[in-house]
Amino acid sequence: MIRVMDTATGTGLEQMICFELYAASRAMTALYRPALDEAGLTYPQYLVLRVLWHRGPTTVRDLGTALHLDSGTLSPLLKRLETQGRIRRERGTTDERTVWIHLSDDGAALQDRLADLPEQIACAAGLTLGDFRHLHDLLGRFRANVN
Repeated sequence: MIRVMDTATGTGLEQMICFELYAASRAMTALYRPALDEAGLTYPQYLVLRVLWHRGPTTVRDLGTALHLDSGTLSPLLKRLETQGRIRRERGTTDERTVWIHLSDDGAALQDRLADLPEQIACAAGLTLGDFRHLHDLLGRFRANVN
């Protein structure tokens, strides 16, 4: 492999895929920020709500699996959402170790308010639908391979 680097303007970071993924992730999250700030949500809180909007009541364990988050990261996130009145947590009736996450009325109402947010972000990113599908496929394969 031949590397071409302009040492006067380059940093070497522009040749690292890990940096491109990191920078792209930050840029994507920044696109969501104005709408989420208006709704009083962080990006991780929005992801929790999206899972609940699609699945309905979900256990903490299944939510962590869907979001690829451990309980140490997920628990404070859920506590903040519960404090905001967006979700409620309930112990399982057959196994009290199981905690179920339910949307509150307020959390459910946000679904309509934020329904077109992914499409707004897609437009703002300036990629075609085909580009997005290809990027999504590549990132999914990459994540599966490194896991």
